[in-house]
Amino acid sequence: MPAPIGSAIAAYAKTAASGGAGGMEARGAKDPGGDFMALVKEAAQSAIETGKQGEAATMKAIAGQADVSEVVTAVANAEVTLQTAIAIRDKVIAAYQDIVRMPL
Repeated sequence: MPAPIGSAIAAYAKTAASGGAGGMEARGAKDPGGDFMALVKEAAQSAIETGKQGEAATMKAIAGQADVSEVVTAVANAEVTLQTAIAIRDKVIAAYQDIVRMPL
């Protein structure tokens, strides 16, 4: 059963009154390239930090200063992060190759 037109109008009015959640903006209003670059940079820094934590936990284990469960958790996190980065790299390369193969 369709909703009455009055409830739809009320929902639109409520959304308009709250200011909306920022829909389509003019290109000059925001730099989407900067946001994407910041996202990629943050993700890369996070992946590097996770790898460093795994290495540090391994070094502590070699020195006998760390619990085995902490080492396994840190190394597993680093492995998952590396696998994710490799998967993203592969998708980017595949997308680039698809674009290159497109006919003009």
